[in-house]
Amino acid sequence: MSIERPIPLKGSPASPYTRKMLAVLRYRRIPYRFLVGTNGPMGDLPRPKVDLLPTFYLPDAEGRLEAVVDSSPIIRRLEHEVAGRAVVPADPVVAFVDALLEDYADEWLTKAMFHYRWHYAADIDKAGGILPRWRDITAPEDALAQLKAQFSARQIGRLGVVGSNPGTAAVIEGSYLHLLDALAAHFTRHPFLMGRRPGASDFGFYGQLTQLTHFDPTPSALTLAHAPRVYAWVDLVEDLSGLEPSEADWVARDALATTLGPILAEVGRTYVPVMIANARALKAGADVVRTEVGGRPWEQQPFPYQGKCLQWLREGFAALDPADRADVDTLLEGAGCGALLHAPV
Repeated sequence: MSIERPIPLKGSPASPYTRKMLAVLRYRRIPYRFLVGTNGPMGDLPRPKVDLLPTFYLPDAEGRLEAVVDSSPIIRRLEHEVAGRAVVPADPVVAFVDALLEDYADEWLTKAMFHYRWHYAADIDKAGGILPRWRDITAPEDALAQLKAQFSARQIGRLGVVGSNPGTAAVIEGSYLHLLDALAAHFTRHPFLMGRRPGASDFGFYGQLTQLTHFDPTPSALTLAHAPRVYAWVDLVEDLSGLEPSEADWVARDALATTLGPILAEVGRTYVPVMIANARALKAGADVVRTEVGGRPWEQQPFPYQGKCLQWLREGFAALDPADRADVDTLLEGAGCGALLHAPV
């Protein structure tokens, strides 16, 4: 069933996944209708099974609109149903690495986003004051004050769900600094992760970084002082509708180790052990995920969705032909990421 345009979607400026998908739509020049706060009537639009942002309203097999969430599958659906200006590389090895980095952004970098926002007083104060106003800009001040207190308390209480706690705070913050260093170095040679044109991973990183670099005070100041190149990159990726990409602009598979090696090494140091430990905890029915990241202990609650993410990556790897799997193996083993695909869970 073809997608009617403009595509309606609901989201929030505070949602990194909303920002990710808006940037994808702008780059791909896909018309959309953005519903945020109370700026537009919802009418008879269906409700999603899980109320997550962004929510897209797309036709099902019978042509009826259904509420669809989860940014990565939506990107792949748009690739199949809307031609031109693809964000998934044509080379299957490059596409797999792109998918891995997108998942790292969605599932690991988001830990830094949530940690900084709800760990530090200045960040809590700003988020608690602004986010409710994005939902209803005309709300009375006394109601907004109550929402600030309620919303902040709820989000602070969820820190443990994403893995932010007194034992992991230094790990998360150290990982963010390591990533800034790797990204800043990468952007001295290439404008995007995937070469001279953006892949889905670029938009995954962009979404999380819109909050870390441009909204939350603590990581924003840190980014400006430590990696102003990364700060500037976020501004550039916001609207890439004027970029004119060609197939030759994708990074070549034989250049992946050189161009993305330090970034993949950070993926292997942090995201990989946590994803493996999470999958093992889920399989064992354990209440706590325990592992080490960079020699430091890591504990968090098991996260079922991230178990699915690991399964999907392994299925994607298994679907590659043998020569492509061998190239992926060589690259990821060299970056310390091989366990993601091969460690028993």
